[in-house]
Amino acid sequence: MRSARIAGVVAGAVMLAGMAAVPVSAQATGSPAETTDRAVVAGTHPSWALPQARVDAVDTSQQREIRIALGLRDPSGARQLAQAVSTPGSPQYGQFITAQEFADRYGPTAETVSRVQDWLRGQGLALGEVAGNRHFVAARGTVAQLQVVFGVRLATYRKGPLTLAAPESDVSVPRSVRPAITAVLGLDDSDRAATATAHPDQGVTPADTPRLAAPDQYCSRYWGEHSNRDVPQKYGNGRQSNRLCGYTAGQTRAIYGLGAGQTGAGQTIAATGLYASRTIVEDTQRWAREAGAPPLAPGQYENRLPPGGIPSNCSGGDGEATWNFEQTMDIQAAHATAPAAQLLWYASGDCNGYDGLNRAVAEDRAGIITNSWTSNLRDNEIPSATREQFEAIAVQAAVQGQALLFASGDIGDDSRGTRTPGVRFPVSSPWVTAVGGTTVALDRDNKIAFTGGWENSGNTLTNGRWVPQNDADGPFAGGAGGGRSTIYDLPAYQHGVVGSSDGKRAVPDIGALSDNYTGMLVGATGRQGYLAGPAGGTSLGSPLMAGIVADAAQAHGQARPGFLNPALYRLAGNSAAVTDVVPQQAGIWTQGMGAPGGVTVPNGPGDYLVDVDSKPQSLQSARGWDPVTGIGTPTTGFVAAFGR
Repeated sequence: MRSARIAGVVAGAVMLAGMAAVPVSAQATGSPAETTDRAVVAGTHPSWALPQARVDAVDTSQQREIRIALGLRDPSGARQLAQAVSTPGSPQYGQFITAQEFADRYGPTAETVSRVQDWLRGQGLALGEVAGNRHFVAARGTVAQLQVVFGVRLATYRKGPLTLAAPESDVSVPRSVRPAITAVLGLDDSDRAATATAHPDQGVTPADTPRLAAPDQYCSRYWGEHSNRDVPQKYGNGRQSNRLCGYTAGQTRAIYGLGAGQTGAGQTIAATGLYASRTIVEDTQRWAREAGAPPLAPGQYENRLPPGGIPSNCSGGDGEATWNFEQTMDIQAAHATAPAAQLLWYASGDCNGYDGLNRAVAEDRAGIITNSWTSNLRDNEIPSATREQFEAIAVQAAVQGQALLFASGDIGDDSRGTRTPGVRFPVSSPWVTAVGGTTVALDRDNKIAFTGGWENSGNTLTNGRWVPQNDADGPFAGGAGGGRSTIYDLPAYQHGVVGSSDGKRAVPDIGALSDNYTGMLVGATGRQGYLAGPAGGTSLGSPLMAGIVADAAQAHGQARPGFLNPALYRLAGNSAAVTDVVPQQAGIWTQGMGAPGGVTVPNGPGDYLVDVDSKPQSLQSARGWDPVTGIGTPTTGFVAAFGR
């Protein structure tokens, strides 16, 4: 099985078309500005940029693109409205407002934008686009210029296996513009990488490393069709199967009991990320024929590209190809569960995911937004200013009635065998719906034999017996991300459902098909041409869930579903709507191991057995809410039960 790996995201020399160059000001000498009449933007210095981890100064001739985040005029009022329109029983429940109404009531004013732009222009920076909701003002310049403009020095630091750039202190700006600014993105590499040769998981990456392998004579079209009898049968009673060839669209819909009329008609689903595949429509039409899905109708799919164009150097190696596959999987998964929904792809104009996400919110065309990317860093490692600007985007989405889904990631508890468990950002935000993962065994009659949590342990056939793998990650061979935030408190919607001993936000909220060994058939064009095969990761689970939510909104006549979690947690324990996922005794034989980037598994062909949901780290499914599948996974009655 081939395992595509995510290449690093490049932080240097990002040059967007359409930026107006202006002469460099006389004061841009490369030395930090004097602090007279300046104010600090607190929370812009990453906690990981410690003096003892410092490596070197950053090349002052390096070009960097920045995005200045402008704060909401009334952030507290916006949060209160977001809660009111999202909470069942509230008098304002479902009374969403438009993007224009949000901008008029809460967004930065045009005068604020002009004041910030005038300041940047006066400092000799090249101005870029202004976001439609005025959340971001883009600019670029050399490191020498930026150090002067923001009163800092940039240096590189060691962060685990990575070398990342960051300011040596919090940035500062003139007092005249400080009230408008909440964050400056692009000076630190919390969401992007310093070089193309660093660790493959660095920066903002797809939440899973896409795994795609061509079906062969050894795979099963359904659970148990084939079970290699030349290897020991660790599990009896039909609980051991060859890996699956990839569920078709019909099989995938059968997992969730979706009927012919549940198509997501009238709904629009957006996905966000980096780059934009040139072959996605052609690939999806071919996949639809092979997987038994309806073809895309004319105008049903659209690439929404940034005004300044797509950066060409966000990653090295297979990075762009990996993102193109991610985009294709997102669209095909959403189309499988909601074949009549409109589909949009928002590509970021820089090398982090916030720009594409913000444009999806600002344009307000999609009622459901699925995101299969994550920061490489945990929520407590992300500068607080960056978290604050993300919250402004997420709150606007909630006020507008947009559901915001994020894949929970594919590296389990993120311990990697060397550190304590944790959760990444932004999936840990209480304003998003975190989608965990399941392993699903569908039989020849399209009936579910079992559903387990996606936390895989690997075994290698050695001297006639299955021996647990014991490499850098122990037996862990991939699994849904989950755990507790160290930053965010337990939100009200989790009270009474999630144990609150530590009082912190718990991840994920719900689970969907993610195990690549029981994954969905995906077809995409790569270096070897078009290839169709099984694929997985919570990057599959999130868009599948987005389509199911679209079906529910359609069934209840909703224009859009709104922020999902307050209503979602009301289904906890409702077996007619949600299957409570518990550990299963089952195994999957495979000729090759595939795992997320950075997770170590044996290379090359051989005889391997994957144990399902066997707690290879600290995570495992359990009765009630659990850190693998949240409240569970949608069942046949979900569409009817979830809605107003």
